[in-house]
Amino acid sequence: MAYLAQKPPLAPPSNELRSRIPGWGVDLDPKDRPAVPKEQFKPDATGAHWDFPERQPARWPREKSPEHAFLTPVFGTACPPSGISGAIRRYAYRFSEGRTSHWLLLLMADRIDVMESRVGALLKGRPDSRLMETGVLSEFKRHGLRSRLGHHRADVKHQWIDVLLFAAPYLAVTAGALYFATRRTPARRILRDR
Repeated sequence: MAYLAQKPPLAPPSNELRSRIPGWGVDLDPKDRPAVPKEQFKPDATGAHWDFPERQPARWPREKSPEHAFLTPVFGTACPPSGISGAIRRYAYRFSEGRTSHWLLLLMADRIDVMESRVGALLKGRPDSRLMETGVLSEFKRHGLRSRLGHHRADVKHQWIDVLLFAAPYLAVTAGALYFATRRTPARRILRDR
């Protein structure tokens, strides 16, 4: 019907629709609408004992977008910003949420936070187990191969590259470490030539 010269047919009148379709227009009358009491301002009916909720005490300066006049009364405190990633997050909130730089800085802070946590775990003597995090061991315990064969799963098409993308960074780091460990340094040449 789109892009034709003739006018499309108009919707039938409400009375005709009501007689033809059972239950059509049941919420047209405001008395029958369940949301109507919520749309009316009745302070005594809500049970609220305040005009503005009590503010949660802030233990450190919180990030606040420039679009907002003040911080919300309640906010999360589970992950306080810290380290380099926290400084980047605080800097990102100087920009408007409508700017790309705000979101790109937050993405960069998330990536740096991952690296900070990995380095921190390594320094504590409890490094991340990259093999266990992939869940590859459950492939052998939970019928991984059988769930892929004979089914039209979308992830089967790119599985060959998943191994390459996962293993390539570790293979590159290992190869680089082996190269630097085995290459001949000037001190070794001096000792060898004696």
